[in-house]
Parts: sequence; C-alpha cells; structure tokens
Amino acid sequence: MSINIGLSEKERQGVVDILNNVLADAYLLLIKTKKYHWDVIGPQFRTLHQLWEEHYEALTISIDAIAERVRMLNGYPLGTAAAFIKHASIKEHSGDLPSAQEMVQRLVVDHEQVIRNVRGYIEQTSEEFKDEGTADFLTGLMQEHEEMAWMLRSFLDGEAFESSGKRDKELVSKGSRK
Repeated sequence: MSINIGLSEKERQGVVDILNNVLADAYLLLIKTKKYHWDVIGPQFRTLHQLWEEHYEALTISIDAIAERVRMLNGYPLGTAAAFIKHASIKEHSGDLPSAQEMVQRLVVDHEQVIRNVRGYIEQTSEEFKDEGTADFLTGLMQEHEEMAWMLRSFLDGEAFESSGKRDKELVSKGSRK
C-alpha cells in the first residue's frame, strides 16, 4: 500500500537514511556500553556498572523507537552487525580492555559524536526533507545523549569547588578535594 503523509518518496528516503545512521551509532554505543558494563573493574565498579546498566536500558528503548520511526516512514531499519558498522560514525575498540576511566572517556567521546551528528540531522530533516515530526523525534534522542554524556563527564570531572561554588584551581592541580 502506498503512503501519503505529505512527504515525497525522496524526502522519506532521505529521512530513513538519516534514521538508519542514527540507529547504527546507537547500536554500536549499546554494544560498547554493555561490554564496559561487563568488564569494568576497580574501586568505581559498582557505580559504573549501575550507571551503564541504566544507559544500555535507555539505549535499547531508543533503538526500538528509531527502528519503528523508520517503519512509520515506510522504510526498513538496518538489522545486521555489518550494516551497523558500515553506517556508524563511531568506531569499535575491539581487542583491548581499557581502564574504567578510559571506558568512561571513550563513551563520552561517542555520545558527543552522536550529539553532533544528530544536531546536524535535525536541521537537515526539518529544512531539506520537511519532516518536522522526525526533527522533533531526533531532538528528543539528542537530549537523551546529552544527559548520558553529562553524567559520564561528571564522573570524570575531578575539579574541586569552594563552598561558594567557585573552582579551586589550587586543589584541582593537587588532585585533592575540599
């Protein structure tokens, strides 16, 4: 059955391609997050183990929503590891076992890459393809990644603060906290 939702075939296909790129990144990010959840060791094990469980559960929900959005536009979502790797902008780090801090840093970099990509896709989806519904959908996804990146950056932030809220540069340089 044909689809008549006010978007041309070209516009819908452009949006489907964008959504499949977002899906590929989300899937690789899910895999990395789960792997780090399983492999993390050290004094921050419990904190990171729980945080990453929250993140991979949220990513799983997002992945399903992205794939369903593709179907709403009469497209087909990517569904193989090879396709995800081919279309993703983030990269795997196979064969290594980084420290907990490096795991967090890598996930920050990946989330920030996804945020930058999605920010551009929102504009393209709205202006080039005239699909405000998907632009709004992508805005919500971007906000989810912004929150996850913020939580991860906060974990890495070792800067000390004075009770006034100002950063205490001397304490930061010594690596101690007030």
